[in-house]
Amino acid sequence: MTANWKKNTALFLTGQALSLFGTMIVQYAIAWHITLTTKSGSMITLFTFAGFLPMFFVSPFAGVWVDRFNRKYIINIADGAIALVSLLAAVSIMAGIDSIGILLLCAAIRSLGQGVQMPAVGAFIPGIVPQEHLTKANGIQSSMQSFITLAAPAISGALMAAAPLEMLFFLDVVTALIGIAIVLFFVKAPEQEKPAPAAAGQKNTAYFHDLKEGMIYIKKHGYVLRMIVISAVFLFFFSPAALLTPLQVTRNFGSEVWRLSAIEITFSLGMMAGGILIGLWGGFKNRIHTMGLACALCGLLAAALGIAPYFPLYLALMAVLGLSFPLWNAPAMVLLQTTVESAFMGRVLSVFTMVSSIMMPLGMVVFGPVADRISINTLLAGTGIIVALLTIPLVSSRTLREAGKIQPRT
Repeated sequence: MTANWKKNTALFLTGQALSLFGTMIVQYAIAWHITLTTKSGSMITLFTFAGFLPMFFVSPFAGVWVDRFNRKYIINIADGAIALVSLLAAVSIMAGIDSIGILLLCAAIRSLGQGVQMPAVGAFIPGIVPQEHLTKANGIQSSMQSFITLAAPAISGALMAAAPLEMLFFLDVVTALIGIAIVLFFVKAPEQEKPAPAAAGQKNTAYFHDLKEGMIYIKKHGYVLRMIVISAVFLFFFSPAALLTPLQVTRNFGSEVWRLSAIEITFSLGMMAGGILIGLWGGFKNRIHTMGLACALCGLLAAALGIAPYFPLYLALMAVLGLSFPLWNAPAMVLLQTTVESAFMGRVLSVFTMVSSIMMPLGMVVFGPVADRISINTLLAGTGIIVALLTIPLVSSRTLREAGKIQPRT
């Protein structure tokens, strides 16, 4: 652990924020270009699947790479691959090949890069941040991500109105290169613990051996498995509150665009405030208690969205809901970062990333059609109560409570 960890962490988070900014600008640009060009629900669905399925499938293998190789290099390679795809897409568009297929392929390859980068970042942070400051570091990271999520749609829309699509791809390349340079040349990291080498004659199956070892580790350490399962259930039943609220607002309060913008802005502002809150406060002494509070708040607030009679009240509930979400995310990540052995960190976080990436889309596969048959108000009330009730198995689990206060393994 470098002595000047604050400067080191600030540089790393800044580099990642720059890279994320360019990525989000292009992500919105691709989505809106496809929407405006095709006006096809099927194409939007294809774009959605292109954005999460590759991440889901690459995550387990990404975990093995993250544990085997230098995590800083893995992060930069993933960033560089995403930037290269943006560059190739820009060149293709400039050459007159403005194909939706190219944009979908671009989204899929970018998803692969993110599937590698996310567990690498999660596993890298504990190596540069002291354990007692991990919650604050993750809270700051959450606030930065929320701010970018808040600003990116407006900036992307303004740039699309003022410049051709390929210029947004070039912006992604520039921000990625700056982010890579910061992490590569200025961020210092200690040598990481590596998995035990494969036995003689097993080199060809080493990746699958490491993957299997990671699954055994998760099963053996009950708190990790419980965390992943409860997080999966949480995200599945939270998906209507996260993804169906624009449709609910249209049905209940009106179809004006400003209303849809308002709920996105208030939720993002709430998330940014929540990240700052957890960064300054650090949460309860036991991280499971902080997650329990977040679980109860998210569930009850989601249910309240189903009965809010006035739009200003709806916006207030949405803001507090956004504030509550980082109180779940940051402690969950820190719990794993402080208890999982370094040699298994990438594989555990990759499974966590894999589950996180698929549960909300899977929830929409179920709840999207249901929303056409029953009131979204009723749907939010029911799923919100289920989310709130998850507080019971979460805080009543002795295994999780012990993990919430456990010291990191060495």
